[in-house]
Amino acid sequence: MPIIVDFPTIVKDAVDVFGDLFANEPARRHFAEYLTGLMVAEKKTVSGINGAFVVTTDQSCLNRWLNEVTWDVQALNDRRLAWLQGDPKTRYSPRGVIAIDNTLVDHAGKLIEDVGWFWDHAHERYVIAHDYMISNYVCPSGAHYPIEWRRFRKKDACQKGEFTDHTELCIELINDAIARGIPGDFTFDSYFTSAKVLNHIQSTKRAYVGDLKLNRKLVYDGREQSLQAVARQIPWQAKKPVRVGNRRYWYFSKQMRIPDVKHPVRIVLFWKERDDAEASKALVSNRLLWEVIRMVLVYRHRWTGTETFHRDGKQELGLGECQVRNGEGQTRHVYLVSAAYSLLMRSLHQNRPQDWARTMLTTIGEACRAVKGELLEQLVDWIVDKLADDQWSIPQIKAVLAQT
Repeated sequence: MPIIVDFPTIVKDAVDVFGDLFANEPARRHFAEYLTGLMVAEKKTVSGINGAFVVTTDQSCLNRWLNEVTWDVQALNDRRLAWLQGDPKTRYSPRGVIAIDNTLVDHAGKLIEDVGWFWDHAHERYVIAHDYMISNYVCPSGAHYPIEWRRFRKKDACQKGEFTDHTELCIELINDAIARGIPGDFTFDSYFTSAKVLNHIQSTKRAYVGDLKLNRKLVYDGREQSLQAVARQIPWQAKKPVRVGNRRYWYFSKQMRIPDVKHPVRIVLFWKERDDAEASKALVSNRLLWEVIRMVLVYRHRWTGTETFHRDGKQELGLGECQVRNGEGQTRHVYLVSAAYSLLMRSLHQNRPQDWARTMLTTIGEACRAVKGELLEQLVDWIVDKLADDQWSIPQIKAVLAQT
């Protein structure tokens, strides 16, 4: 049943900020419809979003706006990032962290541009999906949001000379963040701790903290060996305690050399228990004088900056629900999800409750539910107005609300 009779306050404010990026009022309305639908529609497809509105145009109009109408998605992204700098909680900071990761966005259709079969490590199965590279910003306040995206295309889907692998896409995202003048340290998991990526970040004079696989080769005690082999040689007395949250770990830290990495790095090995021979994790950084706890805190923002967004984007904002076949439409959908996420993120942890929310918001899910609550209030007011002022009958109202 359609429930939306007007746009929520948060979306109306967004139209004031971003509206001039669209050529006319119908385009601005479609922008508002799409953002609203991403936040509250039961099905966050074009037809699902369109069907959530009590009064709207045919769904083909929204589909055309997403796929064909001329508007600059990069200009929208640039404006979004600039707008986020207006709030101290979402503003860039030298103490911020730029987290880079990739995520699989599942799809039901096999004919969507650039989709392919990819191995999903979380569910241990192959899925039809887009493989997106993403850079996220994590502020000292804990607020976080996407910076930029890149969609990976399999080699057999590319023209000769057009293929770009994950390492090159990672470097593109690093260069993008630096070109934007975004301060902060980089962090990523073991998939991106290749010598090429580490050397590139070092050349920019930025700091990084990455995860290393324990079978990674390095030079220790004058010979090349795996990290796990090194871990087995560390005596009990050399392991020191470090507390991360409520959990205590044991670590050993030393400057070492990784083959093909052209600068000295600091390696930190971690054990769950002091008596364990096998290490459980390893981190690497080009900041040789950093304390271990600082390396850990920077790396932990990889979860905050990427895994949390992946979860909320998919569960709350329909990151993977767009079924349009057009690649441009899929790209626009991803950036519109970023816009919706940023609007909601900036509404969290305010000094006072938002007027439309009536309570302090702490999660993206709570913010989406608050938006839906405001829309339900608007629906009730609309029904009362139709009964009292327009003299509609109850069957007339039911007939309108029953439309799909």
